[in-house]
Amino acid sequence: MLTGDILYIFIPVSDIVMKESTEIQTFNHLFTNYKGRFVHFARTYVDDEMMAEDIAVESLMYYWENRRKLDTHTNVLAYILTVIKHKCLDHLRQLRIQEDYEEYVKTNEARKLNLRIATLEACNPERIFSEELQELVDKALLTLPAQTRDIFTRSRYHNQSHKEIADALGISTKAVEFHITKALKVLRVALKDYLPLFFLTTCKLLTKVF
Repeated sequence: MLTGDILYIFIPVSDIVMKESTEIQTFNHLFTNYKGRFVHFARTYVDDEMMAEDIAVESLMYYWENRRKLDTHTNVLAYILTVIKHKCLDHLRQLRIQEDYEEYVKTNEARKLNLRIATLEACNPERIFSEELQELVDKALLTLPAQTRDIFTRSRYHNQSHKEIADALGISTKAVEFHITKALKVLRVALKDYLPLFFLTTCKLLTKVF
């Protein structure tokens, strides 16, 4: 196995220096003879050729930049392999964080989509139309004099007869009819855009109004 090829080869720093006449030659020796093995080791875990090569090269550079801090008896290959191990772990952990975030986004977007679908499925166009219509009626009624609004409400919402309204308010039935007619004129103007639809639908509110 690769780990067997690498971990059991012990090359002290002092031996490497002795074999090579210069530090550059020493680095070239490491790079030329072991880079491929390091890349293979990294690729086994990160499953990405380019990333594995980047990690291997970065690990070699990390060793080279910190070589003077190491003990003279340090196993260089094992040291570089350890650096590669930690870099691979960092990469994999970052991937996991990214995948967790992407999964969270997907889950959140799916939740929003499901909510929109459920809301649309539950949508009742006739109800929306009726609620919009009711709002227009309420606004129109608020523009009427208090007595006219009261008489119209008694007639259309409480189903009181003209006589019952007249008796309750101490006015004549003719006066009741006058106020209802006045309210209907105001409502017809306010709801002029909805009247054609009213005659094609069965809206409880407009049935009460008209």
